[in-house]
Amino acid sequence: MKSGPKPPKAYEAFLKRYPEIGEAWDRLGEAGKKGPIDEKSARLIKLASSIGALRQGAVRAGVRKALAEGITRAEVEQVIALSVGTIGFPASVAVFTWIEDILDRGKRK
Repeated sequence: MKSGPKPPKAYEAFLKRYPEIGEAWDRLGEAGKKGPIDEKSARLIKLASSIGALRQGAVRAGVRKALAEGITRAEVEQVIALSVGTIGFPASVAVFTWIEDILDRGKRK
């Protein structure tokens, strides 16, 4: 079993309905880890990719995973700041709200 934050119920329900897709997804993730990039950098790159693609669910999951792996709020926020020149100001503000929701949720615990 993987460690880290608990995935959303919809994700778990999807995997229950389509276990082979889940297994293939896990294999893709493992294949991408092979190479010289350290885990922290890889996590930040994946977060940046999610931001660039404006995939809200992936951004939220990426932030939860990053925090669980010890990546700091400041590091996550820098990824947002770096995205502005690529995805534009309005999109970056939208991403900021998604990320702040996750970061602020951690404060309420």
